[in-house]
Amino acid sequence: MQYYISHYNKECEITFPEDFIIYDTTLRDGEQTPGVCFSLNEKLEIARKLDQFKINQIEAGFPIVSERERESVSSIAKEGLNADILALTRTKPEDIDAAIDCDVDGIITFIGTSDIHLDHKMHITRQDAINLCETAVDYAKDHGLYVAFSAEDATRTDIEFLKRIYSKAQECGADRVHIADTTGAITPQGIDYLVRELVKDLNINIALHCHNDFGLAVINSITGVLAGAKGISTTVNGIGERAGNASLEELIMALKILYGKDLGFKTKYITELSNIVSKASGLPIPYNKPVVGNNVFRHESGIHVDAVIEEPLCYEPYVPELVGQKRQLVLGKHSGCRAVRAKLNECELDVSDEQLIEIVRQVKKSREEGKYINDQVFRDIVKKTSKKE
Repeated sequence: MQYYISHYNKECEITFPEDFIIYDTTLRDGEQTPGVCFSLNEKLEIARKLDQFKINQIEAGFPIVSERERESVSSIAKEGLNADILALTRTKPEDIDAAIDCDVDGIITFIGTSDIHLDHKMHITRQDAINLCETAVDYAKDHGLYVAFSAEDATRTDIEFLKRIYSKAQECGADRVHIADTTGAITPQGIDYLVRELVKDLNINIALHCHNDFGLAVINSITGVLAGAKGISTTVNGIGERAGNASLEELIMALKILYGKDLGFKTKYITELSNIVSKASGLPIPYNKPVVGNNVFRHESGIHVDAVIEEPLCYEPYVPELVGQKRQLVLGKHSGCRAVRAKLNECELDVSDEQLIEIVRQVKKSREEGKYINDQVFRDIVKKTSKKE
C-alpha cells in the first residue's frame, strides 16, 4: 500500500478532460521572482531535470529581454529534449522574431486585457488589443510556430471582451488560449464559472496560469481543469512574482494521490528537482512546504512515532519514496521510549530498559535546553548514561 487517502474523496463525482497537459514556467515566470537570476548552466540543469520528470512543455524564457536570455532559450531548444520548448513574447513581431531565432517549438504571446491594464499600463483600447492579438498570432502561425495566446489579467477582464479576444486568437489559428490569474484574485468558484462560460463559446484548448497571492493557485488550477480547461502552468517550489505560481510538486501529487489522476510523471525526481531549483534560485524550501519540505516525513511526537513505526500511513497519506524523500524519526522533547529504541537500533546500540528510560529523559532535557539531537549528540547521551551505570 503506497498511499491511503480519505474515502470521502470518491463520494463526489468528478470528470477530468481526457487529455490535459502541464507546462512549466520555472525558467521564465519563476526567474521573475525578485532577486532570482539563473545562470545558463543552471537553466540547462533545470530543463534537463524537468524533461526527465516528463513535463510536457517547458517555457524556457523571454528572449527579447536580453542577449543572454536569448542564448539561454536557444541552448535549451538545442538540447534535444522530449518536452516542447516555448518562449514568451509580447504581441510584437520583434519579440516573435527573437523567439524564432532561438529555434523554439512555440510561443506564448500575451497582452493585458483588463480595463485597468489597458487604461493604465498600455494606454490602448479594447479594439487595439484585439488588433495586436490578431497581428501576433497571424505572424507566429505564418512562421510555423505553436501559438498560445495569453490574456494577462484575464480574471479581472470583462467576460464578453475576453470571449471576443479569445475568439480572434482562435480565428487566427492559435493552438491554445491562456487564462492568466495575474494577481491571484479569483476563487475556485470564480474560475469554475469563468472556464465553463468560455468553453461554451470557444472551440479551442484553454490553459490556466494561476498566481498564489491567496494560496489558491493549485486548487484554482485543478478546479479549472475540472471545468474543462486543458492545460495548467506551474513552477517548481511555486516560485514566481510576489507569492509565486501554482506549485508543480503540489499540483502533481494532489492530482495523482487525491484525485487518482496519474499523468505519467516520474515523481521520484520531485525532491531532486526541488532542491536543484532551490539552490539555483537561492530560495530555501520551507520546512513545512508540502511534498518537498524537510518536515513532511519527519516525526517526533511519541504517540505519532509509535504508530508510524508500526504503520507509517497512520500519519502519512503516501510513502516518501514516491517523491524521492525518506522518512525520519526525530528525537526531541516529545519523544518516547519506542522512538529512542528505534534510534538505538539504527545506531546499533544496545541498552537495558533502565538505561533506555534515562536516555529518554536526557533526550527531552537536552532538547528543552536548546540542543538539536543529531546522531553525535545522541551517542554522547547514550555514552554518558552508560557510564552512570
